Amino acid sequence: MSEVREGVRESIADAREDAKALLESVKPKLRGWLHLVMAPLALIAGIVLIAISKTTAGRVGAIVFTITAVLLFGTSAIYHRGNWSPRTAITLRRMDHANIFLIIAGTYTPFALTLLPAAEARSLLILVWSGALLGVCFRVFWTGAPRWLYVPVYLALGWVAVFYIKPMLHGGGPAVLALIITGGALYSIGAIIYGTKRPNPSPRWFGFHEIFHTFTILAFAVHYVAASLAVTGHDVTASTLLH
Repeated sequence: MSEVREGVRESIADAREDAKALLESVKPKLRGWLHLVMAPLALIAGIVLIAISKTTAGRVGAIVFTITAVLLFGTSAIYHRGNWSPRTAITLRRMDHANIFLIIAGTYTPFALTLLPAAEARSLLILVWSGALLGVCFRVFWTGAPRWLYVPVYLALGWVAVFYIKPMLHGGGPAVLALIITGGALYSIGAIIYGTKRPNPSPRWFGFHEIFHTFTILAFAVHYVAASLAVTGHDVTASTLLH
């Protein structure tokens, strides 16, 4: 009997995802174009970041940052620009949402490796990557989770850095710290817009989702500048993590 109930629950969850996919098929004409343009730009920018990194730790951080950014923008572009079957749309939607956790952890990685002492770097990386992997499982296996639940989870993981402000300030200086905080604020504003679906200026062309995508691009750009400063202008204080 329990197996029957479990099967019914899974069928209901799948039906909800099918309905969401069908509803999202009627989408603004500009949906996905921003991330489609941004995906190759993020790859090029990432290659530059890797090339200018002065240390092994910096290069490792730059590689992780680049991979997660390209995954975020690339998967989003594929999902939003394609005309997919409901099943394929569900899979891409899960990947799209899961990648948000990965970009959070991927963004922290170069800063942890280049700005923090070894102990703090290790604890931050364990914390954010454990949270990211749990978040990925959360979004993949709980497909019907409401926005009011998973958006705050994104925000909570994204602001883990508040516990590392002092060592980040010491390792990177006020400019880098200000850029990290500014990028986090931009991501947070975008997440709130996504969660509330407001403002929604032109649902047929440029709606709340496009505004959300705009903020993700701005946040990535700000964090990219901060990462560029971190991997080129500071001694590696967490290099022991790589030995």
